[in-house]
Amino acid sequence: MQASAEEAVVSTLMKKKNRAKRRGLSIRATNVLLGAILPLTLLLVWEVAGARGLLNPILLPAPSEIWEELVGLTASGELAQHLGISVWRALLGFVIGGGLGLAAGIWVGFSYKTERLLDPSLQMLRMLPHLAIAPLFILWFGFGETSKLLLIAKGAFFPLYVNTFLGIRSVDGKLFDVGRVLQFSKWQLVTKLIVPASLPNIFLGIRLSVGVAWLGLVVAEMMGSSSGVGYLINDARSFSLTTVVFVGIIVFAVVGKLSDSLVKLLEARLLRWQDSYKGDGIS
Repeated sequence: MQASAEEAVVSTLMKKKNRAKRRGLSIRATNVLLGAILPLTLLLVWEVAGARGLLNPILLPAPSEIWEELVGLTASGELAQHLGISVWRALLGFVIGGGLGLAAGIWVGFSYKTERLLDPSLQMLRMLPHLAIAPLFILWFGFGETSKLLLIAKGAFFPLYVNTFLGIRSVDGKLFDVGRVLQFSKWQLVTKLIVPASLPNIFLGIRLSVGVAWLGLVVAEMMGSSSGVGYLINDARSFSLTTVVFVGIIVFAVVGKLSDSLVKLLEARLLRWQDSYKGDGIS
């Protein structure tokens, strides 16, 4: 009798779990379809306008022509070669700049004196646009990889620095009272209370840093490079190969979106404990 009751409870729980799983898959599929409506509509209108001769094929080629160019560059291996170089540059520049930004944000966030010493200068440097300092980097470090990596690192540094600093300074003061009650050491206070409470801001900084790293990569490769997707775009522009330019833009957009989605997935897994508003389903 007891065994049958336990089996019934387990069966009910499994049914609820399966229903929740199916519901989750349905929601994800719906989200994908909703996100695809606008770009697919735009592509359809664009293709029809191109087919009817309403667009100049040199200035704005049809999506089908861009797709043929993408397939050709992929088949030849040229696109993969340039993309691999660009991804490596963006990743290395992000690791250098983002790592330093995270360390600086933690350091300044925990020290009022350090904030007064470093933050004004760092905020001033943050306002320098990439295009303004790229010629200087090329002048100082040449056209090699060093100038490109430093330009990418410069862009990746500040979003992570600012958001880490704000995350630490936004920690609820009551957590420090909890730490004192539990007799936490300074290390335990940092690792068990302050850093976990700052993680939402830190992940936001990572997402912004990844995006800025890609922007810095484009500037670096278009200012002076002989490889990479940015170089491919710049070279195609010189010969008015608009389809190749669009292919490069699309590649940057897709890879940038994939990298952002990867960070969001990591954030969702590490911040499952976070209880915050996720938006409603009312349209």
